[in-house]
Amino acid sequence: MTEKIATLRDNAAMRWIALLLLALAMFCSYVFMDILSPIKDLMQETRGWDSEAFGRMQGAEVFLNVYVFFLIIAGIILDKMGVRFTAVLSGVVMLVGGIIKYYAVSDAFNGTPLQAWFDGHLNWDGEIPIVGTILPFVKGMPASAKLAALGFMFFGCGVEMAGITVSRGIVKWFKGRETALAMGSEMALARLGVATCMIFSPYFAKLGGEVHVDNAVKFGVVLLCIALMMFIVYFFMDRKLDKQTGEAEEKDDPFKISDLGKIFTSLGFWLVALLCVLYYSAIFPFQKYAVNMLQCNLTLSPADTATYWGGSTDAFPISVTIVQYIIMLVVAICSFASNFSKNKGAKFGLMGVAVIALVVYCYMGYMRGTAETIFAVFPLLAVAITPILGNYVDHKGKAATMLMLGSILLVICHLTFAFILPMFKGSAVGGTVVAYVTILVLGASFSLVPAALWPSVPKLVDEKIIGSAYAAIFWIQNIGLGLFPALIGLVLTNTNAEGTAAHELDYTWALVMLAALGIAALLISIYLKAVDKKKGYGLEQPNIKD
Repeated sequence: MTEKIATLRDNAAMRWIALLLLALAMFCSYVFMDILSPIKDLMQETRGWDSEAFGRMQGAEVFLNVYVFFLIIAGIILDKMGVRFTAVLSGVVMLVGGIIKYYAVSDAFNGTPLQAWFDGHLNWDGEIPIVGTILPFVKGMPASAKLAALGFMFFGCGVEMAGITVSRGIVKWFKGRETALAMGSEMALARLGVATCMIFSPYFAKLGGEVHVDNAVKFGVVLLCIALMMFIVYFFMDRKLDKQTGEAEEKDDPFKISDLGKIFTSLGFWLVALLCVLYYSAIFPFQKYAVNMLQCNLTLSPADTATYWGGSTDAFPISVTIVQYIIMLVVAICSFASNFSKNKGAKFGLMGVAVIALVVYCYMGYMRGTAETIFAVFPLLAVAITPILGNYVDHKGKAATMLMLGSILLVICHLTFAFILPMFKGSAVGGTVVAYVTILVLGASFSLVPAALWPSVPKLVDEKIIGSAYAAIFWIQNIGLGLFPALIGLVLTNTNAEGTAAHELDYTWALVMLAALGIAALLISIYLKAVDKKKGYGLEQPNIKD
């Protein structure tokens, strides 16, 4: 018998189209989020951003979310106004912040009265205990970094609002169905934005043979326009669903402060929130420095621009960057599609194509000799296994166990980057192989946690306040995401001699700090599993009941 289709939500194709719209919007936002990460060295050379200035600018993304409590406000807006309104609002806020950041790094900003104002103001003392670590504006920062930080603050408000909205939207469209698979698939597609950023940000920054870092940010702004369009299309689709179901988009019951009390008094909630902040603080801030870390620990020889590996030739007019990106998409599409193939022959055929394409991609990255193309493999294994893990959680459970495994892999990877990768300095092949394997495993760890973490939240709080619960977790997570980019920058500044070149920094202690976060996350996940067994939250139970 076929499933009776009463609403768009009951139609499998339509609910997956809704998911695709949300995932594409997050894909675009993920590209912009790290748009400057692969060109940290160029920002230092062309804009005078040292590691500390770069780290504070990157940490500014979450400043308003955490210290002005905007994420809590966003959760209230989501609960009161609904998914579609909040989605469009988040798209607008992201775009405004992106435009400000673009202007800050553009040549048009240089020599303006606004630049003079930023040079003379917001020069707070970065030595203030504790507070000085989180300030996005301090004495000595270039004016462009200060204005970029301001724009990144607005973008951060929008992107985190979008994050909780997308999670709520998936719960709305997939409740009682493939919730973990849907969330895992959204994460997998969105994180292709990381690879896209790593490949295309340097490409646009160096387009035409000259360095123009603002071109990379311009590319990101165009994608933010696309994200807004995706949210607008989703708006109309979601409205039609509510007309079919008779559900009101706005909440009948007004939000009460006591709702947050219900969230914050839950032990399970706090364990998940702490695990989230520890784990993600070891991942997202690392992404912002990963390319530069590889530049400092690998022996790379960038290909001559006169050869195909360095750009393009008359015989091969298509840029090697475009070709490599297409191959990356083949890896992602084939590995992702293999999860849904019912035919064993087609399933293994797709997996085989994905493996071959991955090997070709890695070979091209080695031949090109650039750190950004090496780190771009980061999300590829996650794309392949996240749907598998999500499907497993839906049907078999074991979410708490997956959180433990993800934390273990995280620790191993950061310690490998800190102590093993530097041992291969001087060996281009050996270092590149170690880097590729470690990055792929880190990507696998990155897929374990989201596939298990986010679908577990509805098991911990009442459905009426789930938007506020996601907002509260994101808020706690953002404390780490704002603190650790700046801390990494401070550690680099204090463990390297003044004036150290951008490609010669020692990252050992910064990586040890991130590994320590993974160890703490592992301890929390072990305790969470014990609490789940005692209190019966159902984290080890499947989402889909037979």
